[in-house]
This record gives sequence, C-alpha cells and structure tokens, in this order.
Amino acid sequence: MAEVSGSTIWRWLSEDAIRPWSHRSWIFPRDPLFTAKAERVLDLYHRQWEDHALDPNDFVISADEKTQLQIRERLHPSAPTRPGRPMRVEHEYRRHGTCAYQAAWDVHHARLFGHVVPSSTIKAFDALVAQVMKQEPYASANRVFWIVDNGGIHRGQSSITRLEGQWENLRLIHLPVHASWLNQIEIYFSIVQRKAWTPDDFDSFDAARDRLLGFQAHYQAIAEPFEWKFTREDLYLLLERLESSPAPLRVAA
Repeated sequence: MAEVSGSTIWRWLSEDAIRPWSHRSWIFPRDPLFTAKAERVLDLYHRQWEDHALDPNDFVISADEKTQLQIRERLHPSAPTRPGRPMRVEHEYRRHGTCAYQAAWDVHHARLFGHVVPSSTIKAFDALVAQVMKQEPYASANRVFWIVDNGGIHRGQSSITRLEGQWENLRLIHLPVHASWLNQIEIYFSIVQRKAWTPDDFDSFDAARDRLLGFQAHYQAIAEPFEWKFTREDLYLLLERLESSPAPLRVAA
C-alpha cells in the first residue's frame, strides 16, 4: 500500500471543485428598505442628497463605536521585535475590565473625533455628537449628516428625535440593518485594530485610553479622505447577484 504525505492529500483536496468542509458566513439583506437606505448613504458619500449636489457648507459624518474592548495586561513584558524575529507576547494576562471607543469621521474633510469611555451609552454618544457640533465649521453649517448603524444607542426614530431636537442642523441617517460595511468609520476602526490595539497589553483603563487617543492624534495628522468608489450601480449589481443565489442558501441565511 503506497504512502501519501499529508501535504499531498491537502493539495489534492484543495484542488477539488467541491470542498464541503469550506464555508463562508454571510448575512443576506433583510431590511425591507435596504436599497433605499443604502442609496441615501452612497449618495452622501458622493456629495448628493435627494438628487441635488450638497452645498459646500454641508458636512457628512460617519460615526460608530468599538465596544467591549478587553483591557488585558500580559503577565510578563512583551519582547520587542528583532531582525528575523517577531514580537513575543505573553499568552497569559490579567483582566482590567473593558472600554469602548466612540469615534466620528468627517467623510470629505478627513477630520477625526473620538473619546474612550468605560461603556458605550446614549449619554456618551451624545457627548461625542456635542464635541463635533459645538465647534466650527459644524456649529454654523447648513446641514451636518450623521451616518450611523442600528446599534441601541442610536437606533430608530427615538434617536432621530433626540439628536435632531438638540441640534437644529443635524440630520441623522440610519444605515440598513446588517450594513456596517457601508459605514466609513469602520475602515478607520480596522486600522485602529491592526496598528493601535494589536497586540493588546494595558495595565489600566488610562493606558488603553492613552493608546487609542494617541493613535487618533497621529492618524489625524496624516489623514486623507478614504477613496470611496462603491456607487449605486455597484449596489444594484451586488443585490442582483444575491437575488440570483440558490433559494436554499437564502433561506439558511
């Protein structure tokens, strides 16, 4: 009986057309107004609103929060990277609670705002909104569009009533359900995760806060608007592909 190496078996399996052990998680759009809500956001990114170009005194803010960030202190100091050797990070750690990083991004002017709080609350988010709206050019802007997801602290009509009631020129725009990938602040959060929070080694809330806000200040100094190319037409093509997926896959999702 011939022997076959493990690497050869994996090569054979990887070349198969059907690989039942491989899967990809996916959530199909279930918001009945998915297209209309997504169109509004994409139009704002391209400086359009209700078929009209935005005024120079209109601003678009993308906002969200990174919640439940674990504040962990490694039991032994991390060993710095050396030529040919990556940083070594102790596996065991002590917990020092959690924190939340709430941030807002001016889509077209690459301005960044944010704060770190023990937990993400309505009061904390409203404080972030106030931090932006009380300063120029937003205080005297014609309109300031805030794009947010459907998280509990800025969900539904109650959040619209609350925030638009506090700020006359604020317009709260909700993304469709399960569409955080359309929120530009998530691009910044992915950068934060890679460059500021990994590896995580903090002995206190203050240390974690200082790391996040220090990186925020650094990023603001070099920031440029994200090159957003996804348009309404791209959205329609994507939805068309999803609609053409096999019915059992849609039901399973």
